[in-house]
Amino acid sequence: MRSDWKVSIRRACSALRIDRALYVYKSKRGDQAALKGRIKDICETRVRYGYRRVHVLLQRDGWAINVKRVYRLYRELSLQLRNKTPKRRVKAKLREDRTEARQINETWAMDFVHDQLATGRKIRVLTILDTFSRFSPAVDPRFSYRGEDVVLTLERICNTVGYPKTISVDQGSEFISRDLDIWAYQKGVVLDFSRPGKPTDNSFIESFNGKFRSECLNTHWFLSLDDARQKMEDWRRDYNEVRPHSAIGNKAPISLLNGSSAPPPA
Repeated sequence: MRSDWKVSIRRACSALRIDRALYVYKSKRGDQAALKGRIKDICETRVRYGYRRVHVLLQRDGWAINVKRVYRLYRELSLQLRNKTPKRRVKAKLREDRTEARQINETWAMDFVHDQLATGRKIRVLTILDTFSRFSPAVDPRFSYRGEDVVLTLERICNTVGYPKTISVDQGSEFISRDLDIWAYQKGVVLDFSRPGKPTDNSFIESFNGKFRSECLNTHWFLSLDDARQKMEDWRRDYNEVRPHSAIGNKAPISLLNGSSAPPPA
C-alpha cells in the first residue's frame, strides 16, 4: 500500500486502522533451535512416541514448557505419527466377571509374538506384563516354545519379582499344556483363559504387544537369536524404566514396582 500510494507508515496504519506499533514490531523469540533439536533427538530414538510422551521426557530433562508449545514444534518438524485407519470397528464386550488389578502381582497377562531373524528363520517371543503397574518382567525370544519352556521362563522371573495370583492367557497349546497346569497348581496361581476368538479378554497384553512390535520389532534387524535377545532386553528396560505411561500418570512402571514390597528385577 505504501509503495502504491506513496504514503508514510503513520498514514497507512491510520487508513487501515491498525496500531503503528504492530507494524514495526519484531519478534524477540529465538528460533528455539536447542528445543527443536532435543525433540528431534527423542523422536529419532523413540520413533513411535507422540508429542505427549515427548513432552513428558522434556519435562524430565528440565524444560519448563507446556504441551501446546511442544505440539506446535512437533508439527512444524513434521514428526506427527501417521496411523492407518482401521477398515472396520468392532464393539467388543469384555467379560463381566473380570476385575481390575489393584496391586502389584495381582494379575499378569501373557502371550506370544511372532517375528523372524534377518536370515528368515522364524522366532517366537513370550511377552509377560503386570496389568497393574504395566511392568514387563520378561520378553523372551526362542526358536520354538513348549509348555515346559514357558514354565522355565515363569519360574526364573518369579524367583525375582514374586508369583502372581492370576495369569491371563489365551487358548494356545503352550498355555493349556500339562506342564503349565501342574506348575500353576503347585504355586497357587490361577490361569484365567480368554474365550476363543476374543482377544479383548486379554486386552492389556494385546496393547503391550502392539507397542512392542511398533517400537522394537519393526525398528530392528535381528542377526541372530542372541542379537534379538539383547535388543529386546534393551527395549524392555527402556519400557520399564524410562517410557512414560499415560495409564499410570506418565510414570515409568519401575516407579510403581519400587514403591511395592516386591524386589526390583535383576
